[in-house]
Amino acid sequence: MPSEPLQPFTPPSQVLHNLPVGAIPVGTALTWLLYFVFALWLVYTLVIVYHWLKYSHDSHLMLPAIGLHLIVSFGLMVYALTGTII
Repeated sequence: MPSEPLQPFTPPSQVLHNLPVGAIPVGTALTWLLYFVFALWLVYTLVIVYHWLKYSHDSHLMLPAIGLHLIVSFGLMVYALTGTII
């Protein structure tokens, strides 16, 4: 056990000096990052829905679960991009 208290993580100072400050506004970078995440989510969701429809066609919960997933995910995406709850 260490005798000193734990210290919070601080990134190396030299790494932050190499980043282009002000080249891309933070809001724009965050928006494009969220678009990228949502594009990955869309591909993942389409693959999952395809496989669920193909291999679990006897399930009675399939369509309500897919619908609920799409509605909740759309709401989260809108909230993440706009900050307003629909």
